[in-house]
Amino acid sequence: MNIALCHFRVGETDGVSLEMDKWKIALEQLGHKVIYIAGSAGNCEAEIIPDLHYQHPVNNRIVENVYQNFMSYSFEKSLKSEIFSLAESIERDLINLIEKNNIDVIVPNNILSLGWGLSAGIAFTKAIQKTGVRALCHHHDFHWERDLYSNPKVGFATDLLKEYFPPVNERISHVCINHIAKEELKVRYGVEADVVPNVFDFQDELIVVDDYNRNLRKELEINPGDLVFMQATRVVERKAIELAIDFVSEIGKQKENLVNKRLYRGDKFESDSEIYLVFAGKNESADYYQKLIDYAEQKGVKVLDISERLSHKRSFKSGTNIYSLWDAYSIADMITYPSILEGWGNQFLEAIVAKLPVVVYKYPVYLTDIERFNFNIISLGSEHILQDGLVKVEDRIVKIAADEAIPYLLDSDYRKAKVNFNYKIASEQLSVNSLREMLSKVLGDERN
Repeated sequence: MNIALCHFRVGETDGVSLEMDKWKIALEQLGHKVIYIAGSAGNCEAEIIPDLHYQHPVNNRIVENVYQNFMSYSFEKSLKSEIFSLAESIERDLINLIEKNNIDVIVPNNILSLGWGLSAGIAFTKAIQKTGVRALCHHHDFHWERDLYSNPKVGFATDLLKEYFPPVNERISHVCINHIAKEELKVRYGVEADVVPNVFDFQDELIVVDDYNRNLRKELEINPGDLVFMQATRVVERKAIELAIDFVSEIGKQKENLVNKRLYRGDKFESDSEIYLVFAGKNESADYYQKLIDYAEQKGVKVLDISERLSHKRSFKSGTNIYSLWDAYSIADMITYPSILEGWGNQFLEAIVAKLPVVVYKYPVYLTDIERFNFNIISLGSEHILQDGLVKVEDRIVKIAADEAIPYLLDSDYRKAKVNFNYKIASEQLSVNSLREMLSKVLGDERN
């Protein structure tokens, strides 16, 4: 079959883009022809619908006025008219691409679930109805899971969310990435969905030290004896990165347990060695980012933001090497993953694949869908409060986590045993091979 994977953006390092890459591999292994349809292509080939762009100025204005502050239009009907006008443009381009590429199945990713693109949701629903194309909606996140979409400022928006996010249609089937979302979808819409978790391509050696990335630590002025705790996610509030700051701060308090000792990789941790919290993901919330920087300074944590040096793929820009996210993993000693809300957890799985220890806050989906695998993690617990606008867990939990981290930093055999166990479980249960089998069943394809 000819299959189109669709999203606002592709070829980037956000979780949806990364997961689409894996679906493309698995579907092609099943013998299907797969293309991307998106608003922007990043570092890959795609059919482009300009009005579908994630940061399209008209859609940004719509989002602001629908969900945050109705101020740019004299009347609600003017806003509604603009939503449907943009939808008509997207629908027209989408139908053209469906016909041009003889598409049998389209797979909208978050387009018919999140509510970010009201126009896009309307357009895709109508294009599915008019062309008769089969749709398999891949829902990573739903609008009811996010505060932004919970209190629309215009009355008609609630009706649009109910009708199109997601739409209920016999030509449309649904896939969720966790069991919480599956059950909530059934309660709200009476719709049955399959669950397909996030996976990784274990046959693709992306995380290696080679001539290209060998000097990355040196370029970043990180000395051999320094420690790097890496936050690989985007910088947004639900990632609760302040918990990573608390954790690294507690490691700093235990510095005497590290000084003059050999690290697991053979380098000596000196009295003047630094402990860094590295931000590898894009800053998508300026106010929150500044809060984190201020909080890190208050807690005595050195933050190193390397996001401008990273992209979806390696490249050369303005005389400077641009590295992939996988290159960034090669310089990390430990990954922090303190999110309080995730649809699944791409960066968690990446840490497992990179054979790196990972510090985890047990967010709801971790408890329902991931904990059953019994991965070795350093836990920040599963309960938190908000304090001064920041997420907090009990100090004793943070201290216990830091205590548990020390053997990972000093004992090579202990570390290897723990991370190799994690890798083995993930490679057996969460690989592209397992994804291929799941998608074959979802599509009713017995060719696997």
